Amino acid sequence: MTGRFVIHLPVVANDLLSAQRLARVVAHWTHVLPQTDPGGTTVSVEDDQNVRHWVFCDRSLSGGRRCLLRPDHDGECSRRRAWR
Repeated sequence: MTGRFVIHLPVVANDLLSAQRLARVVAHWTHVLPQTDPGGTTVSVEDDQNVRHWVFCDRSLSGGRRCLLRPDHDGECSRRRAWR
């Protein structure tokens, strides 16, 4: 046991794309809290929570932080959002 706890905050969306968009907004908002790891955000179907879909790229960057771009992004990983 690591002595750490994970908070699961259910938020409902009608489809995967909407869930990923909403999760990005929530994750970006929580970056002001040092306890959060927005890069680790995933979404799942309510009835199958063992199958998770990444909201951000899951590659690690220096310093133990994660890339904050979409999972299927082109180019180099970054902590800054790529505007399209």
